[in-house]
Order: sequence, then structure tokens, then C-alpha cells
Amino acid sequence: MEKQEKIVSMFDNIAPTYDTANRVMSMGVDRTWRKKACDMAFGYYGQDTIDTIVDVACGTGDMMGYWKRQGSARGVAIGRIVGVDPSEGMVDVARKKFPDFSYHIAKATEIPLKEQEADILSITYGIRNVVERQAALDEFNRVLKPGGLVVILEFMKNEHPSLLGKIRDFYMNRILPKIGGFISKNLEAYEYLPNSIGEFLTVAKMEEELENAGFEMLYTKSFSMDISTLLIARKK
Repeated sequence: MEKQEKIVSMFDNIAPTYDTANRVMSMGVDRTWRKKACDMAFGYYGQDTIDTIVDVACGTGDMMGYWKRQGSARGVAIGRIVGVDPSEGMVDVARKKFPDFSYHIAKATEIPLKEQEADILSITYGIRNVVERQAALDEFNRVLKPGGLVVILEFMKNEHPSLLGKIRDFYMNRILPKIGGFISKNLEAYEYLPNSIGEFLTVAKMEEELENAGFEMLYTKSFSMDISTLLIARKK
């Protein structure tokens, strides 16, 4: 089984307990990060009417829910919210939580949308799991309208961590896998998380890859002891 297929299979396996594990491990702080991402994106896009928001690696649909709620709070009319994910198990959970959204079982490199169809594309804690990342970024550019936004929330690699960063790494490497493994009964899946962060990109490298794919960086900020980083870029 190739690496991408193994990752998808892992998410299929932990889908039933994924939301519970996430809430416990992040202590609910991820909600703040998601709201911030939506609000910042709406501010940068500056439109009261948005045709299409697509959430890639949508998982159990949480970010899609935040797009709808934060849009309503800001008076932004959203035509449709589309979820894309290769994991049937995760999307099954999303469909039960958010039956009004539309979904596609597909990879980040094969988004079933037309060229220049989406206004905003988000991927939250998912770009790290995409093996063919540059191909995916090129695909994001393809489906976005000119001036459209890509919004990324991710756990980024920190090559020179501060004291707080070292505390973060201890939590992510030693504590988090045990909590996630206990809840999901799948320790291997939650050991994958810190390992995947250690093998992932620095913020500067992620910005470089976005620019190489035809995007202009608008905003980058790390939150909560640099646990989570928000990047927003505009299609040129």
C-alpha cells in the first residue's frame, strides 16, 4: 500500500472518535484558530456575497461549519460550501453532522471542480498529510478564481524552538499520542501526528511553495506557543 493510501486508511479507522480526540487534545483551542481563519479570510476577500467555498481534507466537516457560522455572523451570503476528502469514513461523519453541505470523495490533487470555480479554498490540518503537496497547491490555484484565497491552518515544523516551543514539542510528542491513542484505541495513528510534523515544512518553506504555485502571501501568524499556524494567500 502506498503512503497516501495508508494515511487515508488510518483516517478511516479513527473517524468515529476523531472529533472527541481533537477536542480533548487541543483543549478546545482549535475552535479559536478556526474562527480566526474564517474571519481573517472574509476580511481579506472583502465581499458580502461568495459563490463557493471549498474545504479540502474536510475530514468530519468542522471547518465547513465554521465557514457557515462565521459567514452568518458577518453578514456574508455563501452560495455553497463543498467538502473534499479521500476518506470515506471521515466524510460519513461529516455528512451526519452537516447534511446541507455537498461532499466529494477525492484527493487534494484531483478536486472535482471546474477551473476558477471557487472563491475561497481552505485546508485545515490536512496539507501535512498530502504526499504530492506541490501538485495539490497547483490544483488549488486551478480551482480558485483570480483573486481567490487559499487558507491554511497547520502544525508547522519549528527548527529553532523557544522554551515555549520546546514545551509544545514535549506535549505533541509525549502526551498527545497517549491521549489520542486512548480515546481512539489506535496509538499508531496518533504517533503519526508528531512524526508528520517533524517531517513537515517550516513556515518559510510553506510560504515559498505557495508563491511557487502562483499565490501572493497576505497573512502568516502562529498561535498558542506556535502550535498552530495560519497562512492566507491570494491567487495572482
